[in-house]
Amino acid sequence: MTIMAKRKVREGVVASDKMDKTVVVAVIRSFRHPLYKRTIRRTVTFKAHDEKNECKTGDRVRIVETRPMSATKRWRLLEIVERAKLAQ
Repeated sequence: MTIMAKRKVREGVVASDKMDKTVVVAVIRSFRHPLYKRTIRRTVTFKAHDEKNECKTGDRVRIVETRPMSATKRWRLLEIVERAKLAQ
């Protein structure tokens, strides 16, 4: 019997959907500076596999860690949490 590890799940905003079956997701994390106690925001981008090409720029999505799909793609789309608001 093998025990699978829990996979990391991140939530972020789609920054780019220009590639085929791939989206770039920007994940923002906030933390307090240990010395100066100021809140710092850091953004890291992940390339995620989007099999059906259903994500658009601005969508809030949840991604999950997976096996390497390509040289830089190690995440896949789990679900679309919220669609982007259309600019008018």
